[in-house]
Amino acid sequence: MEGQDSAAQDPASRLAALRTEHRDLDFAIDALRTMAASDDIQLARLKKRKLRLKDEIKVLEDQVVPDILA
Repeated sequence: MEGQDSAAQDPASRLAALRTEHRDLDFAIDALRTMAASDDIQLARLKKRKLRLKDEIKVLEDQVVPDILA
């Protein structure tokens, strides 16, 4: 996916990529927590990135999955 603008991807592909990155961040955060000398600033950055991904995932899910009640 290098060289491609994320906005140029179709929403379903972008959603899959974001979910993968979100899951990878989960593993990275868990690994950093288990380290004896974990970096609190790095941990906070990873958590913020994970939250931004979650928000972006929600927006894309709303685009991909139609709202039946609307």
